[in-house]
Amino acid sequence: MKDAVIVLSGGMDSAVLLAHELSLGTRVAALSFDYGSKHNSRELPMAAGLCKHYGVDHAIVPLPFMNELFSSSLLQSGEAIPDGAYDADSMKSTVVPFRNGILIAIAVGYAESVGASRVLIGSHSGDHHIYPDCRPEFNEAMNGAALCGTDGKVRVAFPFADMDKREIGDLGRTLGVDFAATWTCYKGGEVHCGTCGACDERKFALRHDEGMDPTTYLK
Repeated sequence: MKDAVIVLSGGMDSAVLLAHELSLGTRVAALSFDYGSKHNSRELPMAAGLCKHYGVDHAIVPLPFMNELFSSSLLQSGEAIPDGAYDADSMKSTVVPFRNGILIAIAVGYAESVGASRVLIGSHSGDHHIYPDCRPEFNEAMNGAALCGTDGKVRVAFPFADMDKREIGDLGRTLGVDFAATWTCYKGGEVHCGTCGACDERKFALRHDEGMDPTTYLK
């Protein structure tokens, strides 16, 4: 039996969430999703490594239809990932339509199956203005749907919803998270590009300008 299912991308936010819940004694299982993003091939090994490190049950769910049917620059089938600040209009091209809704629905079904009462998502306050499936009203609606659809057995929680990414980074540092074992860059190259919006936000979160970021960047 598990207490919670964590949607674990292999990025820094979900890695910190995993470490945080484990520090509280939560019995967790992790779900990752291979939905055809440009950086899935970099993220998923990170997720698997984190679960091995922490001794957490881990499953990867293939969702090839998203890359085949959906339109987004984040997907392998989409246009190039834009460079620039995370809040620029160009970064809206990285929205994968209703991605979190789909992932959460699967995680809720899995949680009910393993006796877990919570699904945990690492989205944060910085995501809200670009990604509609990270906003508070969406989070509330998905939690309501989960409770309704499971007869109250499973709820969806967003512990970092009121935190920014730097606060998450600082929390992770206190928990001993190895950020070099996480992946952020949307381009999915051999190393982080350092110029896309996701890398820009990672640099801010990990205090790159203060010399505290262990990440290797192209630029």
